[in-house]
Amino acid sequence: MTDYEKFLHNKAQLSGNFGFDPVFIPDMAFDFQKHIIDWGMKKGRAGIYADTGLGKTLIQLVIAENIVRKTNGNVLILTPLAVAFQFVKEAEKIGVDIYHSRDGKINSKITVTNYERLHHFNTEDFEGVILDESSILKNFEGAIKTHVTEFMRKIKYRYLSTATPSPNDFIELGTSSEALGYLGYMDMLSRYFSNKENTSKPQDIGTKWDLKPHAKDAFFQWVNSWSISIKKPSDIGFSDERYILPELIKNYHSVTNEKPLTIDGQMEMYNLTARTMTEVRQEQKATIEERCEKAVELSLGKTSVYWTNLNNESGLINDLDKEAIEIKGSMNIDKKEEILLAFADGEIDRIITKPKMTSFGLNWQHCNHTTYFPTWSYERYYQAVRRFWRFGQERPVTVQNIYSDGMKRVLDTLELKTQKSIELQQRLNENLHGYIEPHIKKKNNNIIMPNFI
Repeated sequence: MTDYEKFLHNKAQLSGNFGFDPVFIPDMAFDFQKHIIDWGMKKGRAGIYADTGLGKTLIQLVIAENIVRKTNGNVLILTPLAVAFQFVKEAEKIGVDIYHSRDGKINSKITVTNYERLHHFNTEDFEGVILDESSILKNFEGAIKTHVTEFMRKIKYRYLSTATPSPNDFIELGTSSEALGYLGYMDMLSRYFSNKENTSKPQDIGTKWDLKPHAKDAFFQWVNSWSISIKKPSDIGFSDERYILPELIKNYHSVTNEKPLTIDGQMEMYNLTARTMTEVRQEQKATIEERCEKAVELSLGKTSVYWTNLNNESGLINDLDKEAIEIKGSMNIDKKEEILLAFADGEIDRIITKPKMTSFGLNWQHCNHTTYFPTWSYERYYQAVRRFWRFGQERPVTVQNIYSDGMKRVLDTLELKTQKSIELQQRLNENLHGYIEPHIKKKNNNIIMPNFI
């Protein structure tokens, strides 16, 4: 490669390697997991976008153990609520020492804790940090998100892990790259995107920013230079034999809104399909009773999860189903974890919760039924369903989608976002190896230099 070709390659912003060859890979790891571990250790700073049930917990534990054995330093793993115990159980299977810390104490080389408890820890104590279900950062307040990002930037070995980047959520890819020490999201936007409205507000990214037509391949190759994305083992050349999902049954139940809506202070003569966020919220509030009654009707006698969005919804379901246990945002972390662990162990038949609190990271293969009140958020829906419908589930999973007749537009949007997610995954897979071949125009004639040079 000539000096100019190297210059063009560097301008492509494709990341190099900052890690080392793995020194430990357990025999129980599957072939595709060993491949991801080997790739991740050599990168040293990477995003691992592996779908639910593909063994991200094992992969992250092995990465942590490699950092410990190579550097003799400490590693911190951050997880969503009630997920830390899953790391402890998995670590026992592969002989890795780990300590679940709730107060900042470090009693092992590998420490696992919740995102909400990060303030107990000091970044100088760790050689590596791993963020499990990193997409959850979008659900936290700004202070927690900023703390996590700043904590991570000061550590040598850094890893982000989540099921899949959201469809067209370019800010997530940009902030992930920045947290890992690669291209910042504002630099990412200016390099790969155009903005017709001339605004760089973070909340507009993914809606008002469009990939430049000539930069699409380069963008996805850049993403794949610091991350790996896999929905199933065959995406990276391995067999899917052990990873066949059971049937997913999606039922849709429409309830009628008999109450006239009041929009912007004016009562509507006819209830039409909700079009705006304001109208959707009004439609949701007007049909709480009908939707909750339907959810309870469909769930009684089953092991199930009620997914709600509003406090009034969860409170009413709790009144209607006396055996269901409600998880409230006002509860302390220990109480929430106690309920979630009891449900995972089969001690509770039904729980009432919200996707923004508990839809990330938890393995609930013992349950194959859920009710869901759809909203605009594709990722919350995807993560909620994937608590049950994941590799390792042996029974068909039934999702009861309950909505009012005026919320058809919300369902259409979810379907559109589903298709966009599939397209995003395809583009990531198409550019899996992340090398951009520089295009150099060859000259036939020798260049005549000026006399003064």
